[in-house]
Amino acid sequence: MAQINVNNLTFYYEGSYDNIFENVSFSIDTDWKLGFIGRNGKGKTTFLNLLLGRYEYKGSISTSTVFDYFPYKVKEDEYTRIPAELMDIWKPSSPLWRVICELDALGLEADILYRPYNTLSFGERTKVMLAVLFSGENDFLLIDEPTNHLDSKARDIIREYLSKKKGFILVSHDRDLLDAVVDHVLVLNRESIEVQSGNFSSWWENKEKADSFAIAENEKHLKEIGKLKVAADRTSRWANKSENSKIGFDPIKEHDRSLSTRSYIGAKTKKMEARVKSYEQRINREISEKEGLLKDIEKNIDLKLTPLTHHSKRLITASDYSLRYLDADEPLFKHMTFQINQGERVFLNGANGCGKSSLIKAILEKNAENNLSENNMEEYGKLELASNLIISYINQDTSFLKGNLKDFAEKRGLSYSLMLTLLRKLDFERVQFEKDMQDFSEGQKKKVLIASSLITPAHLYIWDEPLNYIDVFSRIQIENLIERYKPTMLIVEHDVKFREKISTSVIEM
Repeated sequence: MAQINVNNLTFYYEGSYDNIFENVSFSIDTDWKLGFIGRNGKGKTTFLNLLLGRYEYKGSISTSTVFDYFPYKVKEDEYTRIPAELMDIWKPSSPLWRVICELDALGLEADILYRPYNTLSFGERTKVMLAVLFSGENDFLLIDEPTNHLDSKARDIIREYLSKKKGFILVSHDRDLLDAVVDHVLVLNRESIEVQSGNFSSWWENKEKADSFAIAENEKHLKEIGKLKVAADRTSRWANKSENSKIGFDPIKEHDRSLSTRSYIGAKTKKMEARVKSYEQRINREISEKEGLLKDIEKNIDLKLTPLTHHSKRLITASDYSLRYLDADEPLFKHMTFQINQGERVFLNGANGCGKSSLIKAILEKNAENNLSENNMEEYGKLELASNLIISYINQDTSFLKGNLKDFAEKRGLSYSLMLTLLRKLDFERVQFEKDMQDFSEGQKKKVLIASSLITPAHLYIWDEPLNYIDVFSRIQIENLIERYKPTMLIVEHDVKFREKISTSVIEM
């Protein structure tokens, strides 16, 4: 076992207004199974790159361990090569037999190493990379979001695989995965960093308790400060009134006064002024104790949704429906029968490649009254949509996002100011608004698509893997939004906890 010691780490990107890290210090052990949690854009991937020595920084990171990083980079001209060749580039020290053993633990045969990389599915690529990653000895592994784009079955296999490993940092927003895999968490809070033993759920429970205590303490201090200010103001007015009465008096109206009373009034005023100073000191002490109480509170601000009500209760009907690509021998799926009624949140669930996104594509094309054959698709059976149906759609692809947010909003006929307001609620920093969208992180790009969908009034919201790269806190915001407004939705999403919380039904494909 070794340690990784971070001392007074400070880092910022060239041209950035703010530090990503500022005088950060903590220590972690290299035999931990460490979950890395934080908002999008807080610096999780940046920290992994700092460990790898890819950026210059102030402060120190000291350790004797060697790091390796997932996912490995595959260059464009390497996609036609076989994994057996690529592993010599990714991890030259790995013996083939070790990789084969790891593949077996991931449920894959060794012959996958001799198939062209570009013929492998997302799940197969992930498993091959993980097998190579864990085939070394004594490396501390940096694993960055391994389950994105994977179906439920592949996620289950990787969850089971990682639960038997140790000596890694896992960046993930999948609460189910974090709960099953990690024994410690490294959390990037709003203004601090904490290391805590346990998994996501134990940390979240502790955080909710700590947040509730901090809010209660803050309220207590605010009340005490209010009382002290009232008392100080009252005593100060008494002191001023008393001081003003020292000199000059009417001997007829104030027959009990004499010149000797002046010293008594002066002493009394002095006591009152001392009491005012005491109040001020207590106020300052209360303010000092209050400071920092709310610095790490995650305020999940309620989002708003404006779903439209359709005149028809039933929005989509499929009867004995099959879909085939014209150049394929077999249909993607056969004889599907389902309905989507207003107020329902229907999830499509199944392995990658079973036709979930193709079904969504067919629905969108039919709603636009396009001929499916023009998109290389042929259908059998019946797929009917309610007339004049307005659909708000989130594509799982973000590569088309380029240019600035203002032009993006205008092209879609959306309110730019409303979009910025919503992005701020999703914890977008204002400094990001001026950037080109292609420079956003994947999580930030997803938030742009989610925000644009949320401010689009629609009868039906179709979201295809909307939560890839989205941080845990934003996921909880979106869950709360859907539970509150109950829009009609058709969703493809492999986050188990998200599906369990908001779905009204699941279509197994």
